[in-house]
Amino acid sequence: MNGNGHIPVLLEEVLDYLDIEREGIYVDCTIGLGGHAYEIVKRNPKAFLIGFDIDEKSLLRAKEKLQPFADRVELYHSDFRYLPDIKIDFSKIRGILLDLGMSSFQLDSPERGFSFSKEGPLDMRMDLRNKITAHKIINKYSEHKLAQIFHEYGELRQAKRLAREIVSRRKIQKFDTTTQFCRIVEEICRWRPQKGKIHPAAKVFQALRIEVNQELMNLSGFLERIAHMIPKKTHIIAISFHSLEDRIIKHTFVGLAAPGDSPPFLKILTKKPVIPTEEEISSNFRARSAKLRAAEKI
Repeated sequence: MNGNGHIPVLLEEVLDYLDIEREGIYVDCTIGLGGHAYEIVKRNPKAFLIGFDIDEKSLLRAKEKLQPFADRVELYHSDFRYLPDIKIDFSKIRGILLDLGMSSFQLDSPERGFSFSKEGPLDMRMDLRNKITAHKIINKYSEHKLAQIFHEYGELRQAKRLAREIVSRRKIQKFDTTTQFCRIVEEICRWRPQKGKIHPAAKVFQALRIEVNQELMNLSGFLERIAHMIPKKTHIIAISFHSLEDRIIKHTFVGLAAPGDSPPFLKILTKKPVIPTEEEISSNFRARSAKLRAAEKI
């Protein structure tokens, strides 16, 4: 754990699959609070770290944490999907990490609106320059569009009914806060706390967050593009936290490892996704849904 209370997920597994002892550039596409990045530059004095994050507040925290290694760190307040467009020597890249999860810093900040258990505005923007908020989606989107979002991104069985009720009730009163919105989700989904059951608001908030931040947009395209640009023996590590992302990563890796008539671009290093140990989950419950997949450029 670092001073911010942030625990990097699957830390040792990430460092192992990145093979961080090699000299060169390591790219942390979603640097968050800098947990993984810090260990890379700390353990390898010949590593140069390039980090991306669209959340400026997280990026400032990461910059502070990485200050002791400032001469070997370059940070970008940008979407990682722009990595192929920046002017760096791609031949020197040795590892690429995508940790697609939320940080505790984001979830525990009520004013960001990511958590349904904390009172806050319906925001959910990782990049505050973004004009789309959860508030706008809930109060402006059509019934059909809302149902589609809840079904595709949240895999919610009651997607259509929830969308219908939202559109009906917002005519009388807008939805403004996370807890206010959570109550209608619990009502429509007839939520009763049960051991092992996922709260329906977790699915709905996931769906809204994905739509607000366009989290799945061009993820496959980015992986395909970057696989063509990096040198041989570069390792790509991707950590996902829900089935939609994991499915995209898995299928993209498989496609690049067995592209049919063309020669393969990747060798898959993880036959099955690597998941946290019970010990890690007990110390960091938010790691419970993490899945790590790794591949090597060939």
